[in-house]
Amino acid sequence: MARDGSGRERGDHAVKVDPRGQRFAAALTTLVLVAVLLTSSAWLLAAQGVVFGIGAVLGLKYAPYGLIYRWLVRPRLGPPRELEDAAPPRFAQFVGLVFSVIGVIGYAAGVTPVGIAAAALALAAAFLNAAFGLCLGCEMYVLIRRVWPARTA
Repeated sequence: MARDGSGRERGDHAVKVDPRGQRFAAALTTLVLVAVLLTSSAWLLAAQGVVFGIGAVLGLKYAPYGLIYRWLVRPRLGPPRELEDAAPPRFAQFVGLVFSVIGVIGYAAGVTPVGIAAAALALAAAFLNAAFGLCLGCEMYVLIRRVWPARTA
């Protein structure tokens, strides 16, 4: 089905994703962010930021960890019991991108505590999603949508 510019398919059906893929991506993100905190690597945090940016800007269909999940993991699991709207996890990717940018700037500017704090906050969010299925960025999205409902065309 063709899409319009809103990220939704024509006919107002939301783009759907496998929630297991989101948890898999969060687990990989958790590992990368632990490595960032252990090494204080601005480059590694920047690479994670690129991963977040691809998911946020191009969509979850093109997110690198999602591609790994779809190619290597999902074929071994079978179909998901349910799908979820892609908009909240895509927003969560944007939030991760913001924290990554702040962290990279902190590390690169020599203000290591800012880099550590940003990476640690992103790590906490990724861990909650990976371990418990609690997506803080998704919850933020839902709250924001309640405060500022979508305009109808």
